Formats: sequence, C-alpha cells, structure tokens
Amino acid sequence: MTQAGVLFIPGFMQPASAWGAVTRLLPDSIDPLLIGHAEHNLEGRLREISEAGEGRFLCGYSLGGRLALRAALREPDRYRGVVTVGATAGIDEPALRSARAEADERLAAWMEAAPIEDIVSVWERQPLFADQPEPLIEEQRAGRLEQDPLGLALLLRTAGQGVLEPVWHELVMFELPLLAIAGARDEGYAAAARRIADTAPHATAVIVEEAGHAPQLQRPEEVARLIAAWVSRSARP
Repeated sequence: MTQAGVLFIPGFMQPASAWGAVTRLLPDSIDPLLIGHAEHNLEGRLREISEAGEGRFLCGYSLGGRLALRAALREPDRYRGVVTVGATAGIDEPALRSARAEADERLAAWMEAAPIEDIVSVWERQPLFADQPEPLIEEQRAGRLEQDPLGLALLLRTAGQGVLEPVWHELVMFELPLLAIAGARDEGYAAAARRIADTAPHATAVIVEEAGHAPQLQRPEEVARLIAAWVSRSARP
C-alpha cells in the first residue's frame, strides 16, 4: 500500500509529541512524521519544515498552522497540501495587528526574565483554553515545562501574530489542497477557517463540535478521521 506522508507541526510551547493523540489513530495509509523544533525564530522554523516536509502534506496547529501556510506559500512545489487546526492567515487590520505586536512584545520581555513554571502557569490560564478540562491541561504541562523561556520570547518576536504580515491575499492564488479545521467553541478561529475556505480555491473548512481552540486534543478521534479522509482524497492522482 502506498503511504501518504504528513508532517505534523506543533503549536507554541508544545513538543512534537503533542500531536501523538491524533497520529496514533491514523490508518496505515498515512505515514506521520512529528517534527521537534531546534530553532526558535521564524526563518529557522520554516527551514526545518522545508527540510522535513518535502513531498509530504503539512499539518499544523495554531502557530504551527501559520507556519505551515507560510512554508507552502513560499515553496508550493515542495509539498502536497496543508491542514491547519485552530489557525489563521493573519491579522489584516493594521491597528489590531499593531496592538497584538505590542502585547506580544510585553509578554516576550516578561518571559525572558521569568521561570518556566510561571510562564506555563500564565499560559494555561488563558481564556482561549478555558474549555479544556484540568486532566487535559495537566497532560500537556510536562511538554510545556520543557520549553526554553528565551526561545519562547524570540519565537514570539519573530513569528507572533502581531509581527507576521497577513497572507490572505496570497491564498487567492494558492493551488494546493487546503483543509482548515477549528473547534466550534473557538469562534474567532472557526470564522478564520471559514474565511480560508472562502479565499483559497481548493480549500475546505470543517468545524468540530464540542471542541475549542485545540480540537486535536479534545476530540482526537474526530480530527484523525477528518485528516485521514481528506489526505486520502487529496493524495489521489
């Protein structure tokens, strides 16, 4: 059986293993590769994706989804398609993007001087994750505690939503197949997923019920099913 390779890209403050709940449920027809990042800046991460993802589909969550989009827009002939989960193509209102950049800079400056335990504690209390049960938060904590505060600060300054230019206008001409997944309780990113589907010519949006910003963690069986079915259709010659 011919396998379709998929490179799984984690979100901010996540190890490669954060995708494990999904990849363990994938059929044998999919060859998953989980990337662990050594670089903590935009160009370094795009280079890592380029090296590991050649000939594969890209699948990224949150920050990882933004990086997957940019990698594929930069080198569309290198990849077979893109799946984003809880991601957007950028903030296109200049005032909102500027405000986000200022907030990210304040957070980055604090992270540089704070112990990782405090950083993780603040990160876990974000409203974005309010619908996640405590056992799920605890399950992710070990991977977050492995992160380097200086690396996190640098990543925010180079790949945060405030500093990245939006790429909505580039999606209009994006020829690769694209699947945008978001949780139904994550209203902002659900709207972004629908907008991606309305913008890119070969894009589809799927909204996962009973899930928030991390449907791949909250409903891994459903997300694995969606990815497997979409990759199978998109991989056909």
